[in-house]
Amino acid sequence: MSTPVESETLGHLSDEPVAPPAGTDQARAVTGKSPLRIAFERLRKDKIAVACFVVVVLFALIAIFADLLMKVFGVSTDTVRPVGLLDPLNNNLPLKGPPDNGFDPEHPFGIAPGTAADNLAYWLKGAQTSMLIAASATVVASFVGVTLGLVAGYLGGAVDKAVSFVTDFFLTVPFLLAALTVAPIINERFAASPNYARIQLIALVVILAGFGWMPLARLVRGEVLSLREREFVQAARVLGMPTRRILLRELLPNLVAPIVVAVSLMLPAFVALEAGLAYLGIGVTSGISWGQTILKASDYFSVYPLYLYQPLLGIVVLVIALNLLGDAVRDALDPKTRR
Repeated sequence: MSTPVESETLGHLSDEPVAPPAGTDQARAVTGKSPLRIAFERLRKDKIAVACFVVVVLFALIAIFADLLMKVFGVSTDTVRPVGLLDPLNNNLPLKGPPDNGFDPEHPFGIAPGTAADNLAYWLKGAQTSMLIAASATVVASFVGVTLGLVAGYLGGAVDKAVSFVTDFFLTVPFLLAALTVAPIINERFAASPNYARIQLIALVVILAGFGWMPLARLVRGEVLSLREREFVQAARVLGMPTRRILLRELLPNLVAPIVVAVSLMLPAFVALEAGLAYLGIGVTSGISWGQTILKASDYFSVYPLYLYQPLLGIVVLVIALNLLGDAVRDALDPKTRR
């Protein structure tokens, strides 16, 4: 007698999630949630995203309250006399603290060889400078990219061709080559100005934002090209709604997800670029930054590696946290991602 064979149903062959039955508590819970709220709940359940968010918030608080933290730790960026603090017979290394001595409570991160500057104070101010420049460049680049992308995608025609030409032109210019050309000109032009440090920061923000808005502009333009033919946009046109209102009230809210993802990935790139330009001597040269510290510490790496690792670890941890958080935001906002 043969054993009866159970028939397989389609449910056994598919791993797709089954929608909850209508009228149940689960169905009502899903129905009442907006896409952004669903994305937020996805992020909250992602342990890596939560950890990265905590790290980013911590660095942001360090940047905001850097001056207060220096007072708490009793450190300062003021120039000190290295006499009695450095050993001239041993590569001008510190007489107290690392690398040859134990922990010094007066200087938790030690002091810099050659200058006797406090490393913790310079680390805190470097974090403030990097976050300030990267955040400002991200805001400016996002505003320019979103504005040009909206206008080009919605108006089309000659406006779209002009914006696309400018975007393609900037994309063909190598960023590093442009920075190496523009930054020295600005530095030489305003070197005698009493506000030289502030001018240098503004110039660096303009350089970073000027070569960072193009990918976002192309992304927004492509999304607007598909959205402008939708029914709600056509209805707004028929009702005589002005172009500005259509762009800001109808199109822009539907672009929040891709804009958030692009911005979250733009910020870590600017952090790394700012440090790299400072290391090359064309970024922040009159102030304090992580890149400047790395440039000075590279000469002492063989005898004082901790001096180099402190700003380097700050950059690495911040950039990795921002990148992982950006990837998590992208996955959370993608309705096709299954978690």
